[in-house]
Amino acid sequence: MVLRYIAFKSEYTYNTFSLQVRLVVFCKCVIIRYMKETTGNLRSNCPVNFGLENFGDKWSLLIIRDIVFWGKKTYGDFLRSDEGIATNILAARLVSLLKEGILRKEPHPTDKRTEIYLLTEKGMELIPLMVEIVAWSGKLTEWQENAGAGKPEQIKQVKRFAKTQDKRKIIAEIREVVGKGSYFFAPR
Repeated sequence: MVLRYIAFKSEYTYNTFSLQVRLVVFCKCVIIRYMKETTGNLRSNCPVNFGLENFGDKWSLLIIRDIVFWGKKTYGDFLRSDEGIATNILAARLVSLLKEGILRKEPHPTDKRTEIYLLTEKGMELIPLMVEIVAWSGKLTEWQENAGAGKPEQIKQVKRFAKTQDKRKIIAEIREVVGKGSYFFAPR
């Protein structure tokens, strides 16, 4: 369809250099726009790359972590995370996660001036990935040496993740807790 449109446009070119240059630039822009629309701006067709382009930067994963494990839901909650995300980066990541369909936004139930961010079903599908990252980290000596700074429920669950081979039960527990609006590292 794009190529037919370009061919159609080229019938109306004149032999002047400036119009030909404009047509070439127009054709390149149309082709580039078409390629971006059909490939979704992906750098490659690799499934790992696809995942990383959707949720893979550290700030996006930390936002998802904060929702799943710490129950953070508002812009202010995310801003107060230990990692110290800058306001412009936080705003951009929230917009990106909303656009990708990983998060949804709703008015806060008690403060209509505030919005809360929740995982969509697509976002909930990232829970197994988060569990594996936590389990991998929990096995490393470097994390274990710093674990004393964590909250007791966090330390207990990270150790559980690290030693559990079949994590389906853990994932189901987390999905249930998060689906009810709570968070997994909540004191029990």
